[in-house]
Amino acid sequence: MEYICSKCGKKESVFTHKPCCDCGGLWNLDFRPPKFRLEEIDRNQWSLFRYRSYMGLTDDSWKGISMGEGVTPIISLDDKVMLKMDYFMPTLSYKDRGAAVLISHCRAIGVKNVVQDSSGNAGNSVAAYAARAGIKCEIFVPEGTSPKKIDMIRAHGAVCTVVPGNRDHCADVCRDRVFSEGAYYANHVYNPFFYEGTKTYIYEVYEQLHRIPSHLVIPVGNGTLFLGTVLALEHLLDSGIISRMPVILAVQSEYCDPLFQAAESGARSPVPVTCKPTLAEGIAIGKPMRGTQILEYVRKYDIRFIHAPENEILNARIQLAKKGIYCEHTTAANYAAYENYCRQNGVPEDCLITMCGAGLKSDH
Repeated sequence: MEYICSKCGKKESVFTHKPCCDCGGLWNLDFRPPKFRLEEIDRNQWSLFRYRSYMGLTDDSWKGISMGEGVTPIISLDDKVMLKMDYFMPTLSYKDRGAAVLISHCRAIGVKNVVQDSSGNAGNSVAAYAARAGIKCEIFVPEGTSPKKIDMIRAHGAVCTVVPGNRDHCADVCRDRVFSEGAYYANHVYNPFFYEGTKTYIYEVYEQLHRIPSHLVIPVGNGTLFLGTVLALEHLLDSGIISRMPVILAVQSEYCDPLFQAAESGARSPVPVTCKPTLAEGIAIGKPMRGTQILEYVRKYDIRFIHAPENEILNARIQLAKKGIYCEHTTAANYAAYENYCRQNGVPEDCLITMCGAGLKSDH
């Protein structure tokens, strides 16, 4: 198992502390899991590491770091829509899937301190798991981030640095620190070990339902859940578990939609956009670093982008809450986008929507 550069193809040991290739290309993980079989799942392990046979892990460091993340329930919203309750996690966000694996890798290769930029959830997850691993941590967040997310990051013992400006500027400031001071970049976009965690989302769905729903609603900012989802679906296809890809409905905010616009125009890279403030802060990424890779998958599997209308996010959150689902605004955007899709195309018969973050984290 090695890193392979997405740009020049150079290979590098996964024990490197480099954030990316010397040419600037991002790392992909050169790892081919064995054929997926339900019989190979460790049903005595009540965390996402029950799928470790299919994950690129360097050792057993996860045993001292896992907090039981994953194994989240699927519930029915109505007779056509199911919800995957992925905010039933230690830090109340699906980002724990990736952070548990990434920080386990950090511990395995001897990392002593990490930095990361985040709109809140990924930073909180990395801070929590870094605390479990005894790794020092600094998280950079943009101004306007939910105060409750900032409080949670600091409660885990991490330094939380609030950066004036938008999410993309925050990432630039953090990366300057990485490249100038050599801190390990425990980032959910750059580091492919994060996707080894997010791909368990699909493994769980298949184990729970013994099938994959015909439609999957997946939010896309930097694409961490999207990329994990596609990698896992490809694995199921290659294993003969499923015969075709489901319809993936990729959600972007109408106020920040570089991938939506690229897909609409046929561009192979994200379209430059000027993002406006949005309630869907978790997907407000104007410059997704893996945008070209995401768009390659969009073309390959005929994936469709859909907008979450800004003026419908609050109402979507209210409607979910009336059915007992109290989620954060970015998560409500998934449901708002689903309803937008239904108006345009009719109601799909079999749809699964991810519930990414808990509501208390974004009450601000």
